[in-house]
Parts: sequence; structure tokens; C-alpha cells
Amino acid sequence: MSSDPGSTVHLAGLTDDVEVHRDEWGIPHVRARSSDDAFFAQGYVHAQDRLFQMDAARRKMEGRWAEWVGPTGVPADTLARRLGVVAACRRDLDVANDETEAMLTAYAAGVNAHLAGLDRLPMEYGLLGVEPEAWEPWHSIAAMRQRGYLMGSVWFKLWRAAAVRAVGPDQVGVLRYDDGGSDRLCIPPGADAERWVASLEDLAPALEAMAALADADATGGGSNNWAVSGARTASGRPLLAGDPHRAFDMPGMYTQAHLACDDFDAIGLTVPGVPGFPHFAHNGSVAWSVTHAFADLHDLYVDLFSPDAGQYRFRDGWRSTSVRTERVLVAGADPVDVQVVETHHGPVVAGDPAQGAALTLRSMQFAETDRSFDCLLPMLRSRTAAGLFEACEGWGLIDHNLVAADTSGSIGHLVRAVVPRRPRINGWLPVPGWTGEHDWDGMIPFEAMPRTFDPPRGYLATANNRVVADSADGDYLMTDCHPSYRARRVEDRLSELPQATAEDMRAISSDVQSLSAPLFQRVLAAVDVPDPRCAELRDLVVDWDARMAADSVAATAYTAFRWALAGVLTERSGLSGVAGDPVVVPMQPGVDAGNQLWWALPGLVRADDTSLLGGWTWAQAAVEALRRAVDAVDGAPWAERHPVAFTHPLAGAFPAEAGRLNPPGAHVGGDNETVLANGCYSSTGTRAVYGAVARYVFDVGAWDDSSWVVLTGASGDPDDPHYLDQHRIWAAGETVPMRYDWTAIAAAAQLTLLRPTTD
Repeated sequence: MSSDPGSTVHLAGLTDDVEVHRDEWGIPHVRARSSDDAFFAQGYVHAQDRLFQMDAARRKMEGRWAEWVGPTGVPADTLARRLGVVAACRRDLDVANDETEAMLTAYAAGVNAHLAGLDRLPMEYGLLGVEPEAWEPWHSIAAMRQRGYLMGSVWFKLWRAAAVRAVGPDQVGVLRYDDGGSDRLCIPPGADAERWVASLEDLAPALEAMAALADADATGGGSNNWAVSGARTASGRPLLAGDPHRAFDMPGMYTQAHLACDDFDAIGLTVPGVPGFPHFAHNGSVAWSVTHAFADLHDLYVDLFSPDAGQYRFRDGWRSTSVRTERVLVAGADPVDVQVVETHHGPVVAGDPAQGAALTLRSMQFAETDRSFDCLLPMLRSRTAAGLFEACEGWGLIDHNLVAADTSGSIGHLVRAVVPRRPRINGWLPVPGWTGEHDWDGMIPFEAMPRTFDPPRGYLATANNRVVADSADGDYLMTDCHPSYRARRVEDRLSELPQATAEDMRAISSDVQSLSAPLFQRVLAAVDVPDPRCAELRDLVVDWDARMAADSVAATAYTAFRWALAGVLTERSGLSGVAGDPVVVPMQPGVDAGNQLWWALPGLVRADDTSLLGGWTWAQAAVEALRRAVDAVDGAPWAERHPVAFTHPLAGAFPAEAGRLNPPGAHVGGDNETVLANGCYSSTGTRAVYGAVARYVFDVGAWDDSSWVVLTGASGDPDDPHYLDQHRIWAAGETVPMRYDWTAIAAAAQLTLLRPTTD
């Protein structure tokens, strides 16, 4: 990836020389004169470093993954074809403004310039026996769409839709993530509110819709960021810090970059395949970062169809469906023809229309024209937090808590999203499509999206917690979100720092204090356990400091108990078979009863709600969970049981190469609910499978004092020295310098000059 000092590469498509400086971590610092050349060079270095990753993201959105991996890719391809992702991406390009189109065209030209000069393909292409195709401008929109593909509410609605058959309609309200006792809101900072809970009367229409889907058998059954104003920092300058939480993919989702031209000079985390800095960066005047806001962007409808699926019911009449067939090519197998049936709500994603009823999906990610890419250049030119927020009007691909800090001293938070207006009952379950009562009624205006600036307390924090109070009088934004434990812990730490430093920000990212564990300690403290080994486990957890520290034996025991208790609840509630429900299967993966109930446990225990325990008390459930978890009392510290488990998309298809594609990860602390969010799933044991894929600290105005780190490294090539060279630093909670001054960069980095061809 790196080149000799002073090397020159001649490329067709450039208009002027471009400097690419690679620092000691292989991070590219690109300096051009025109923005077109800058984006050309960004495409070029992205293709150098992460070609297969960006190509895989684009191909998954095309519904062509099975062409590479065979039959295992067919379900995902089928869904992508039904959702019409390619058409959505092409549509968005068609409406993009001229400078956005020029940006995407220049970026694609840079990718293709790298492809034209390739003398060695990344190893994945050799495994597959294929070659990369030319990059087109709309491919960048597809690559961006893939990174937020169906994130959020659709899975919660499917979970409750399947679970309601097993537990009954009166229990739907408890089948969502714990709220930590009450919601800690983002806006106004520090406020609390009780959740709005749908009543049975409100849910009745949705339950009738569910009944239409049921057959005889079925009726039986993250991220953190925060900003601190200069009034609370040692330097008098704002600080902005945080970490995006995603799956531990190999390579990691983000790659670091610095991109400068006469129009802007920005540095931050980039998305391979995508120009600009959509999520995390600064441009010398304002820094920005995001977390997932959990706005409800997806609605599921039960639509009623005629016997031939040619029509569907709507209000007092019938409308014609749209039907098409798409062919999915499959490596090593026959092609698969996919019938796509659509109503005005969207495509059928589950169920068989010919049987009379099926589930359709209307999502902001596909149903409406999106203008997110028109925001990228204005963001780079913004000079204040307020100006940055205005530049983001129209961003709709996925919803974000956009937090910013600028050199004038201002800090702010905007919910960056386009959210449809519709009844809040849509947030709970699939709703009846035939009545028309649950259809979208335009969009919430950009001016009405929640935002705040410069709170009196001097800091802002978001951690996927509820944004604003769920008032019946205001616009409906969300039903589900993460519990407020991480947000509260960050706020607690910030409140103790009247003169915060960048090092303090790094320390907060590594915080392992669990705010939910004391709830389970109280339950265990009251339990009489006759078995000595179980009593030893109980005492170990009860006497623990509730820190998910890497060296903590008690953290191992607590984790074993907590997951065992979720297993007991899953069985006693009758929800263990939910993953096989016909509502859920076509949309897999996405719903796991054990995972969902792990998150719901604290709220149920806090309320002493035993309604899902089949006649047991929590004391009885706790004793059974201790019995199941007792083997955890063997002296193993948490990190020993909690290694990072990387997931390369081809590891399953090529098991002989899995060791190379998924190298061993570091052993870490933290869990699903701590600020250091190294999380587990019930299906993967105690291995850490998601968490912070990057960390950053922006020292606003003293930019060279900023720092960052990514999960893996700059390169996606296993043979490159920068493939995994940041991982141990990441695991230690440390960062590397984020160099911004060009004199310092030029003195320390290796230079490659990209020069236009002369012919």
C-alpha cells in the first residue's frame, strides 16, 4: 500500500498534481488543488486500501452476493431485489445537484484509475476467482446505503409481531429494551420522562392485522458521542469525542483519511466507497460526529390480496399490485427467480400474497427520494455548528444524533434524519394496510427536528438513548431505543470534570462501570441458595464492584448468570421458538429472542414483573440461572472469556481460509451496556462481536492535539503491515495522533505524487 518517498504515479483523469502523504499508520493525507481532483484521489486511495470491502458493500445492495458466495447469499439477494435498492440508488443520483454528481463522478474515476493499474488483486478476488467491475457513480450511494441497511425499528416490530403470538397481546408493552427506570433524554440535556406505553385499545387494529397473517400453527405462537464546551475544559476550547459501535467486521467499517483542496481541508473517518466524511470529521472550523438516533424510519403493513395477488385491498376498493420477476444468479447452482409484489406501501417482504395476506415494508431508505449526498460538500464548507446543521437538511439514508463543536466555542446536537409523519401506533407492530389510517402523511419538517445548542451545564451526550420525550401531542419519532445506562455514565463522568482534557475524553471511552448490574446484585442478595457452588457464584456477583473490567473474575460470573437468566425467561415465556415464526424467517438475520430478552430483563426485574415467567418468581428464576451458570466460577477473568471475534464476509464460504480472514482479536473488557461497549449475542457466547469500531477525540481549535484509532488498520489486505496494526492500541483504549498540520505531515510521511498523464 505504501510507496517509496517521492514516487510518482501517472493517472488519466486528473487535471493537476495531487500529493498523497502516508503517515506511519498508513493513513493517507491527500492534498489537491481542485475538489474534483481531491475526490478522484480519495477514490484512488480507498480502492488501494479497501477495494474488496467497498466492492462487497455495493454488490450486496445490488442483490448479487450469491454470484460470489453461492446459495448462502440467495436470501439476502432476494430481499435486496424486493426492496429495489438499485433503483433507489439510481433515482437518488438522478436528482443529485450538479456538484454532487461531479463529486461522485470524480470519485468513481479515481477508483477506476486504481483498477486500471492493478498488478495484484486483493486476496478475496483470488478466493472467488473473479475480478472487480468498474465503479460507477451510483455505486457510492449503494455503498453508503449498505452501511445503514434496515438499521433500527424494523427488527423490533418483527420481534414483537412474532412474540405476540406466544405471550399474548397484553404483554406487548414489555417486549422492548429496558429504559433504565426512566428515559434519559438527549434534548433537553439531562431531562427524564416516562415512556408512552400503547394501551390494548390502541393496539387492537394492529393485532387484527396480525390475525390476518396467522395460519393454524402460527396462532399458537450502538454508539457514544459527547461534546464539552470551553467553559468546562482546561484549555478553554471545546472537546468532541466518542466511538461508533458496529459489528466487528474485518476490516473495520471506517478508515481514516485527510482530504484537502482549495475549497476545504478536512480530516476524519471515511466510509470505503463513499466520498467525503459523512459521519466523523473536522474541517478546521467545526468538528462533527454521529450516533444512531433510533428514529423510526420503517413501517410494516399487513396488506390483503386477491387470490391471484393481482390486487390488494385499500379502504373501500381494490388497487392493482405491481409485479415483476428478477433473476438472482448463484455461484455453483441454478439461478433463482424472485417474484417482487408491491403495493403502494412497498414490497412484500414476508408471507405469500396468494394466501390472502402478506407483510409489506415502507422504508425511508427506499420509498422516498434521498438527498443525503447533496449534504456532503456543504458539510465540508461549513464554519459553525449551526452552519453544519443547515448543511445537513435532506439527509435521510439513516438517522443520526449529529453532535458538533466549532472554533467559536459553540456545541450543538441535531437529529439528522427525514422522518415520516404517521400515527405513533405504527411503532409497535405491523399495522393494517387496508384501512388507510396508518399511511404516511408527508415528512416532519427539517425545522421541527430536535436540536439544541450550548446547554447551560456545558456538555452534551448521546448514546442511542431517547432523543426527546415521547409526548402524545408532538411528532412521533421513535418507539424503541437503547437504555440510558451509557448516556448516564458519560454524563456522570463529564459532570465531575470542570476542567476536562483530551486525556479525560479518552478515559471516558474506556469506562467499564455497569449501571444495570446492581439491579441483579440486589435480586441475588435476597436469594436463598442451598447448593454451595451456586452460593459461591451468588456471593461472587453480589460482592463485586459492578465493573466489567478485563481482569475481573466476578464480571465473568455476572455475565454467565445474566445470559442464563435470559435463557430461563426465554423458555418460561414460550418465546424460544420465535426465530422460526413465519413472520420473521424471511427477514433473517435480525431477531433473536435471547438477545431481545437480555435487554428487556432489567425493566422486568425492576418492576417485579413476572408475567412472562410462567408462574415463577424472579427468585426461582435466579436460582435456576445460578444452577446453569455455576461452571463460570473457575477463576477465569472476564477478558479471557471475552476476545474480539472478527467477521470477514467470506470466512463462512471459505472455512480453510477462516484463520487468515478472521485473525485472533484482543481480549477486552466491557459488555453490551457499558460505555466500553464490547457486546455479545446469545448465539456467539461471550465473544465480543460488536462495539467501538473507531474512537476519536477532537481538540477543537488545537487540531493537532486531536487523536483517533480504528478497530483494525488502514489496509484491508492481510499481507499489508497496516492491516491490523491499530488493533492492540484500540484494545488498550489508546489512540494515535490525528495529524492536521501539513508541514508536520510532509516532514514525517511518505509521499506519492499523483500526476496527470500527458497523452
